[in-house]
Amino acid sequence: MATGSGGVGAAMAARWVLSLCLLAVLPRAPHAQTFSFPFVQPESCGHSQRFDISALSCVPCGANQRRDARGTSCVCLPGFQMISNNGGPDIICKKCPENMRGITEDGWNCISCPGGLTAEGKCHCPTGHVLVERDVNGTLLSQATCKLCDENENSFTVANTLGNRCVRCEPTFINTSRTCACSTPNILTGGLCFSSTGNFPSRVISSARYGDLGMSLTSEWFAKYLQSSAAACWVYANLTSCQALGNMCVMNMNSYDSTTFDACRLFQVIFENTAGLRTVHSVSFWRQNLPWLFYGDQLGLAPQVLSTTPLPTNFSFKGENQNRKLKFVAASYDVRGNFLKWQTLEGGVLQLCPDTETRLNAAYSFGTTYQQNCEIPISKILTDFPSPVFYDVYLEYTDENQDQYIWAVPVLNLNLQYNKIFVNQDSSSGKWLLTRRVFLVDALSGRENDLGSQPRLIRIATQISLSIHLVPNTKNGNIYPPLITIVYSDIDVKDPNSQSVKISFSVKYEMNQGEAQVQTDIALGVLGGLAVLSSLLKTAGWKRRIGSPMIDLQTVMKFLVYYAGDLANVFFIITVGTGLYWLIFFKAQKSISVLLPVPSQEERLVTYVGCAFALKALQFLHKLMSQITIDIFFIDWERPKGKVLKAVEGEGGVRSATVPVSIWRTYFVANEWNEIQTVRKINPLFQILTVLFFLEVVGFKNLALMDSSSSLSRSPPSYIAPYSRILRYAVSTALWLVIGIIQIMFFAVFYERFIEDKIRQFVDLCCMSNISVFLLSHKCFGYYIHGRSVHGHADTNMEEMNMNLKREAENLCSQRGLVPNTDGQTFQIAISSQMRQHYDRIHETLTRKNGPARLLSSSASTFEQSIKAYHTMNKFLGSFIDHVHKEMDYFIKDKLLLERILGIEFMEPMEKSIFYNDEGYSFSSVLYYGNEATLLIFDLLFFCVVDLACQNFVLAAFLTYLQQEIFRFIRNTVGQKNLASKTLVDQRFLI
Repeated sequence: MATGSGGVGAAMAARWVLSLCLLAVLPRAPHAQTFSFPFVQPESCGHSQRFDISALSCVPCGANQRRDARGTSCVCLPGFQMISNNGGPDIICKKCPENMRGITEDGWNCISCPGGLTAEGKCHCPTGHVLVERDVNGTLLSQATCKLCDENENSFTVANTLGNRCVRCEPTFINTSRTCACSTPNILTGGLCFSSTGNFPSRVISSARYGDLGMSLTSEWFAKYLQSSAAACWVYANLTSCQALGNMCVMNMNSYDSTTFDACRLFQVIFENTAGLRTVHSVSFWRQNLPWLFYGDQLGLAPQVLSTTPLPTNFSFKGENQNRKLKFVAASYDVRGNFLKWQTLEGGVLQLCPDTETRLNAAYSFGTTYQQNCEIPISKILTDFPSPVFYDVYLEYTDENQDQYIWAVPVLNLNLQYNKIFVNQDSSSGKWLLTRRVFLVDALSGRENDLGSQPRLIRIATQISLSIHLVPNTKNGNIYPPLITIVYSDIDVKDPNSQSVKISFSVKYEMNQGEAQVQTDIALGVLGGLAVLSSLLKTAGWKRRIGSPMIDLQTVMKFLVYYAGDLANVFFIITVGTGLYWLIFFKAQKSISVLLPVPSQEERLVTYVGCAFALKALQFLHKLMSQITIDIFFIDWERPKGKVLKAVEGEGGVRSATVPVSIWRTYFVANEWNEIQTVRKINPLFQILTVLFFLEVVGFKNLALMDSSSSLSRSPPSYIAPYSRILRYAVSTALWLVIGIIQIMFFAVFYERFIEDKIRQFVDLCCMSNISVFLLSHKCFGYYIHGRSVHGHADTNMEEMNMNLKREAENLCSQRGLVPNTDGQTFQIAISSQMRQHYDRIHETLTRKNGPARLLSSSASTFEQSIKAYHTMNKFLGSFIDHVHKEMDYFIKDKLLLERILGIEFMEPMEKSIFYNDEGYSFSSVLYYGNEATLLIFDLLFFCVVDLACQNFVLAAFLTYLQQEIFRFIRNTVGQKNLASKTLVDQRFLI
């Protein structure tokens, strides 16, 4: 038991000790820890320190050690051998004996050297010798030896660059001098040896030209490899040397100068001196062993290449055999002329701007206009493109036999100079010089003195545009060879971290718009001629209505105003027709026969839209001015009902007087007239909101994208093409017109019949109020609304009014028409000049400056004169309607069909005025109601002009609504003043 108890106690004690040890070892909870420490760069560590990549700080090396070249490890000092190195941070060094002070190349052994030591403490051998430290089986020698490489004819060996092995001399040395030395008069360049005999230039220009900056510099790359590449290409037909020479020509922008032996001149010399060699693939510009860089320098060659031979393949948007993909492939080469691989351009090979693969690949979807822009830091470009890669671009296609072919894609380099002239910037394609090879970034040729240093200048392809031209009159989607247009920018590298460059990549599709423009011009000429005839008829009708036969300046101005309105309609019809043509035929086509106009080709249509808007605005303002300056008078047919006794002021007595007729009926009719001045056949706010809903919410605006899709929605990850201004205009006008026409039809067929017809209600109101409306829109022409009550009185009580309405409904009284037993209440009137003169004489008193519109401030005599003039006018017009004035009588007739169509009256009111029956309520022509077409088109053109200017449907909708309200306010305000001044109605009572 004792023994057992002692064992348990010992075990518990051991556990307790173990617990204490664990507590000491386990990490404790942090208490107010800080997570910051000094920032240390590897190069800031001392000579005897290394940079610890785990602790990110400098730590000391061991004894007899120093840091290595990278600064992250330690190596033994010269004279010390390494005796332990397990791959970790710590090594052990031991001092070499005095008789073996050299260190082997691997650093593990000490050895005696035959000569001196290097700075690292290793054996040094003379030039042409190799260092031998071990025998053939790897046994370490007690003393190193320096062996001279055998340069004799049987061996032709020389020490390699590391000095540890003899290798065979470069073949050009052997071929030129039969030795491993390139002695004079031979030429040593780029590590190659060439004979000085022959026509090859002994001196070449190794400078790189930077036209953007107007400067050139001596390129280290050109200085090292230009002459050797050219010589190896010419003398030995070395394929990679020929490619390298071509690359240097491309790096110099394919520029040619006959006075200097630069890269392109050397290439041209070789091309001309190898004319005896066969061509590649029967292409005369592609010589065997040489890259294909140029299409030739003959004038007029570029148009032949670009628009003579269509590609033997078809493209289509829809159908079983649809072909919607441009399959571009490129043969890529490195700067030394080595072929890298064939690669497709998908994935952004030629697109410097980063994006998703889906959006990058959308550039090669046929019919999709593509635009990509970005800004990239110079530091990123230097990191991503340390050495240029060159591309020869081809378009892959399949022929009728399903065999695969490639078609070379020409390049238009706008930086190319031919004898110091930028020929590719000329507007005439006949002067262009097409090329083949391109690169994206050249950060190599701009390096001076040292190829490992930061370049002083770099050249970047900042603008790349791929254009596809449709064959004229094609029905099967045939195209000409695509053209790559490229612009390089030269960047002076000063601070790469703060510098950036703007990059753009675009794909555009073009077709010859000449035929479409001719058809548009024909339509414009024909419709413009019809507009002239229409304007002449309107001017003739206006002259008839003002009663003036003379052609004066006012007549000419009136003709121009009418012509502006008609010409606006012409431009509107042409632009809408053109826009719908492109929208329907481009989006709905299967085999491609039409392509959208490019922005420069859209300018013509945009100009037409602007002209249509300007002319329509002039027509609208003219109508607005005409409406707010009409002559109008309300004829009150009400007669006094008996007499009343009235106190006589100043006499102290009374006398009988007629019961005054109430003016409130006139005020009421005037207010109703004021309200219907801006009534329209559509709801303007509903029109705008509905159009905006379909464009923005439903997605009709996506039909205006410059791609082949007819979908109303686009997925967020997909590429969104730019908007076409023609398609935006077409979609906007189509929606606006359709919604407007639907509103007008609903208004005419349903709303006016079953809910409310304010125009007919106004005529009924006039009849119920016993008030007629005499309205002159021209000097001798106007409208008459016959509102004379068939009951004799309208100023009555409710019971009598209900009785009168009941009698009228049961046909127990006469009809409302001006002519007995008819219902005709509205007329167009053409009054005689005598009638107009009499009207004007009375009206002068009614509308004098301090007239009835200012009752509170006018004098009593003026007010009495105005009241007298009002009653005189009321009595005169009433008697005129009742045929009292035989010398100013009128007759009633129907208009001829041709008169209705032409809008002109054939008969001139000489002695008698003429009342034309008007069942169409044409007096609405002096209101908004009768000018709905003009208002609808004006609003539509305003909306489209704003959208074309800012590419924003929401802003266009807002501004359109704002202008509607402004003009509506102007129309009501000025209309009220005119109504008050013409009819004696106090403006304060007009709501």
